[in-house]
Amino acid sequence: MSAVPTTSSVAPAAAPGRLRRFLDGDVWYSFTRSPVAIAAALVAFVCVFCAVFANWVAPHNPFDLATLELADSRLPPAWMEEGKARYLLGTDDQGRDILSALMYGSRISLFVGVASVAVSVVVGVGLGLLAGFAGGKTDAFIMRICDVMLSFPSILVALLIDGVGRAMFPDAHDALAFAVLIIAISLTGWVQYARTVRGSTLVERNKEYVQAARVIGVSSLRIMRRHVLPNVLGPVLVLATIQVASAIIIEATLSFLGVGVPPTSPSLGTLIRVGNDFLLSGEWWITIFPGLVLVMIALSVNLLGDWLRDALNPRLR
Repeated sequence: MSAVPTTSSVAPAAAPGRLRRFLDGDVWYSFTRSPVAIAAALVAFVCVFCAVFANWVAPHNPFDLATLELADSRLPPAWMEEGKARYLLGTDDQGRDILSALMYGSRISLFVGVASVAVSVVVGVGLGLLAGFAGGKTDAFIMRICDVMLSFPSILVALLIDGVGRAMFPDAHDALAFAVLIIAISLTGWVQYARTVRGSTLVERNKEYVQAARVIGVSSLRIMRRHVLPNVLGPVLVLATIQVASAIIIEATLSFLGVGVPPTSPSLGTLIRVGNDFLLSGEWWITIFPGLVLVMIALSVNLLGDWLRDALNPRLR
């Protein structure tokens, strides 16, 4: 008699099967045929890798006061006349290594950007599903809130909320300061997800599979969660990819204005603001290199978002 296959012998084959389907799918084929998407993915991977593993990759710890040398402050990059080989991109006014500061600063910018987008997705998708599926007064109320939020510039709302949070909690811990910043960016970011999901839900709720689920007595919450939600996540994924770059730029703007992340944990925006004071005196590297890294991160993420939008669009296949 043949032995009955156990769970342990069947489960490992499932993962390679899903991987094989992905590699044979249209999305991976589109990625391998797009040089722009490959280049953007490589740049984004390098930036994320250096940010996440900055403790091991960075040549120095720029925020360890015991290792800073004021005698090495404002040194030019290593290829210039007064540069030192140990400081490849030069140092700032405190003697901090620019290259190491970029890695640590990118970690903070990426964390704030991804976290704020995650909060926006959760709030926006939930309210969009509710508005599109319930309709009536609920839909009208949520959409009027969206209209009000869209009437204010996102950077102005974020600046207001962050300023109010810092005024209410002047001696707050760094963790609370990060939370206020994430909430400030998410406060206007959720609107686009809500409107996108609402439009897709209005289409999906009248289809046959939703009507069949209603007939057999499935609750509205279960229909939204198990049936409608998976079919409206495609545009959300594309929008979230693009909005990560916008969130990072908003965080950098707030930090440049002095109301972003705490001074003890400077991000790319803080590094640009510090270097801006020395730009006209000839120390251009202090602000130019953080600006270039910010542009590289935002541009690579935007290019990946544009590719993903085209790859998931069935009309372009």
